[in-house]
Amino acid sequence: MAFRIYTKTGDKGKTSLIGGTKVSKGHLRIETYGTVDELNSWIGLVNDHMTDPDVRAMLRESQDRLFTIGASLATDPEKESKMKRPDLHEEDVKMLEDAMDKMDATLPEMKHFILPGGHVAVSHCHIARCVCRRAERLCVALMDEGQPVEPLVLQYINRLSDYLFMLARYVGHQLQVEELPWRPRM
Repeated sequence: MAFRIYTKTGDKGKTSLIGGTKVSKGHLRIETYGTVDELNSWIGLVNDHMTDPDVRAMLRESQDRLFTIGASLATDPEKESKMKRPDLHEEDVKMLEDAMDKMDATLPEMKHFILPGGHVAVSHCHIARCVCRRAERLCVALMDEGQPVEPLVLQYINRLSDYLFMLARYVGHQLQVEELPWRPRM
């Protein structure tokens, strides 16, 4: 029989973590890895706007890392899973930092907060950045509840949001989109 996407096991508002523990679909851990999944989808949309092969490769790499992070967050911390999970490395964070340094070298100095927008590709980068920050806040909320979150997961998500901000500026610069500074009304 072919694999079916529907199992009907979630029809009563429950789902299983990796390890078999059933939890509410409203559980903070489910919200957290669901937000990471949403971020992954936004990054896919961002990538659809990109033409630079280095940027496209970095975005695909980040999508792969987000699946790794999702698997980590979806695992019951109380149970040892028999399933081998992919892992995250410090080099993954360094790769984002190197890419940001490369982009930053081509950008004018930022002297003001900037308003998101100016081009659909730039706007999508900013939306992905905001979703990434939400994923980061949810990871911190898990930790505040005493739930374990691998430190490298939090570090990677934090750096990815920085990368997405830099990417928004970089793409705007490449497209010759004017950055609109935020001028607070006094």
